[in-house]
Amino acid sequence: MTSSGSGSARLQVNPLEPRVDQRAVSPRGAGPRPIGAAHGHEIEQLLRALALRAIEAIAGARDLEQLARWVTDDVYAHLHIRVTIASRARAITGIVAERPRLWIDQVKTWPTETGGFNAVIVVYDKRRAHVVSLQLEALDQRWRATVLVVL
Repeated sequence: MTSSGSGSARLQVNPLEPRVDQRAVSPRGAGPRPIGAAHGHEIEQLLRALALRAIEAIAGARDLEQLARWVTDDVYAHLHIRVTIASRARAITGIVAERPRLWIDQVKTWPTETGGFNAVIVVYDKRRAHVVSLQLEALDQRWRATVLVVL
């Protein structure tokens, strides 16, 4: 606790520190765990959804704005470039944008030192395999992708 000039006490919070879920406190007194340690299935579902939505955006079937809440500005800018290039290529070749039929084969996740998660997801459509590499971090009290690369 630190005191401000007006004499009231205020708790300092590091915005880069992962949010702690108080329900995830270990019964043996080991202390709180970062959110996600208790919600692994929810994290995997979010990773799967982000991977699918990113591929759909590049394919022209989804508006990139729908991903803005879930990614950082740098990731959004990178995806915007990918979407623009793919859109121009479709315009030149005359291919109409369709919603691809996607399915996920494998999801590999592991925790980071900062309390986030890294993941590699293999996604297939009828023509090729895509590999999506993601890094999730707890920013602004929610999970956001700080790295999202589609190969």
